[in-house]
Amino acid sequence: MTVQVERKVIAILAERAGLDAADITPDASPESLGIDSMALVDAIFAIEETFGIEVPFNASAPEEGRFDISSIGAIVRAVEELIAEQAA
Repeated sequence: MTVQVERKVIAILAERAGLDAADITPDASPESLGIDSMALVDAIFAIEETFGIEVPFNASAPEEGRFDISSIGAIVRAVEELIAEQAA
């Protein structure tokens, strides 16, 4: 994970969870941080805007999407992959 992407993603999620970014670890899940589905959708929009990417995320069926939201680290890796795909 690039540190810059990780920091930005964590900052976005921390804001939605009302937490300090230092309290968020890559292995934490959004649910364990108290991020509900509405806050997660809001975070996805913020991630798209921040990185200039389009996240393939279906809020109605997140488990079916290509964007892994199982942990903060997984979200960061997915964002990095989308950034790389866009650059290619």
